[in-house]
Amino acid sequence: MRPEVQAFLAAGPLPGWDASEELDRRVQQLEAIPAPVTGDEARALASCFGPDDCYGVAWTLLHLIETGPNPILTTDPGPDANEWHQRLYSRAVNGGLVP
Repeated sequence: MRPEVQAFLAAGPLPGWDASEELDRRVQQLEAIPAPVTGDEARALASCFGPDDCYGVAWTLLHLIETGPNPILTTDPGPDANEWHQRLYSRAVNGGLVP
């Protein structure tokens, strides 16, 4: 796994809307990860979604994950899953990658 991905993973999930200082650092970490990501990196990055969209940063993370070999979620994560995992799965279904 590349160092840029490891640094992003080490910082944990994205913060919520109430984190302002940390937000800039997380955006810089995310932007430092060159696309495309590997399958292992994509699966690991999927664990970094936070409680909300983090001022749109979660969308950037989702798009980065989708640069890797798709799909990373091949089964429905269920109604209790993080909304971003549900989005990744539904986008794979809608894209014809998962039946």
